[in-house]
Amino acid sequence: MGMHSPIEQFEVHDMSGTLFDLGGHAITFSNFALGTILTIICGFLLMYLPTRKRSVVPGRWQALAEMLHGAIESSLIEAAGPKAKPFLPYIFSIFMFILMGNFLGLVPGLYTVTSQVVANLCLSLSVIGVVLIVGFMKHGLHFFHIFLPSGVPGFLAPIIFPIEMVSFFIRPFSLALRLFANMLAGHILLKVFAGMTAAIATAGWVGAIGVLPLILNVAIVGFEVFVALLQAYIFTVLSSVYLRDALEMH
Repeated sequence: MGMHSPIEQFEVHDMSGTLFDLGGHAITFSNFALGTILTIICGFLLMYLPTRKRSVVPGRWQALAEMLHGAIESSLIEAAGPKAKPFLPYIFSIFMFILMGNFLGLVPGLYTVTSQVVANLCLSLSVIGVVLIVGFMKHGLHFFHIFLPSGVPGFLAPIIFPIEMVSFFIRPFSLALRLFANMLAGHILLKVFAGMTAAIATAGWVGAIGVLPLILNVAIVGFEVFVALLQAYIFTVLSSVYLRDALEMH
């Protein structure tokens, strides 16, 4: 029997019948919806359970929760300045959702929520939405000056302004596609090597060399864990940098 396509793991399929109709479209409960719910629940439990009875000498899980929170707080303040601290719950929630979505995707049988461009785009559009709302509330129409850097000669303004505007509004797409591409490529690689390992292991005496792709597969899993954490951190840092535009106009 041939190996299943590595793309099958990213397909969204129904897990229930029609729940209700919305605009003539049947709404069902899908594997993507299940993955999203599990991501939110696991992220909440990871932070809530270790900190509900905090102790002066933290245990392992409390120390992990405090380390994650402290790292994102430091990154936010460093990237966006002290004025951004009120936005810490929002930025940290984005970090935890992406982190848990990436990690749960490594569990066989669970759907990788962050492998969907739509999910990532919703997160990144929310970031740009917050930037625009805060920017106009704080600076009014003066916020448009972020599209025209200081010191630009007047005759270049008609050229620089649209370029800066396009650059600003392309940010959510670059954020979403970066996360999508990394999750897609990593999981495809895992699927291919896992299938290769299984095929070699059942190939008679040739199966003796199956330990080599198995070792490589374990190494790739370790690398994917690192990438899952790194991509969540990069998304968070870039979101913080964009938030700085709304708070300090540079």
